[in-house]
Amino acid sequence: MSGLHSRLPDQTTLEIRCVHSKECSDDPTTPRIVPRTPRNGTEIPAEFHRRNGPPANIVESMMNAAMANVSTSRKLGIAARIATQAVSRQAGRTRAFGAVAKGLRASASHFGRVLGQLWLEVTGFVFLALAGIGVISFFREYGKYHAGQTTSSRVVLAVCFAGLFGWFGVSSFWRVRKRS
Repeated sequence: MSGLHSRLPDQTTLEIRCVHSKECSDDPTTPRIVPRTPRNGTEIPAEFHRRNGPPANIVESMMNAAMANVSTSRKLGIAARIATQAVSRQAGRTRAFGAVAKGLRASASHFGRVLGQLWLEVTGFVFLALAGIGVISFFREYGKYHAGQTTSSRVVLAVCFAGLFGWFGVSSFWRVRKRS
């Protein structure tokens, strides 16, 4: 049994070697992949593969080896895409399922828009609250500046902070108004 061996993740061994048989009598040097069982190393007969197709554990092992370097989120995205394709194929077959799918899509679109507006309003409120804190800080630092206890840079910093967060809050509410 000479040949090049490689190990797959589930410990199934593939041996690539030249096999002289009736199948490749025209070219006896053709390399073939000969799967071996993981337990005792015996060769799986070729007749078995002709009747039953490729061995599932080898196909799964090759798929596992190919997917080993893919992130979990990417795998979930692939699974979601496959599920969506299956559902869309099913939706095309029955009118009731298609109608339910369209209704769910319309509802999800509406809820998505409402949640987007709510997100903008909440972030706008948070930014305006932070700007209010900046305004309070401005008055406190301005009083300390007049008393000679602090420098003008702290007053300028409070003004910039209040102005920046005020702008973020107002622009967030403008976006909500544009959407509706």
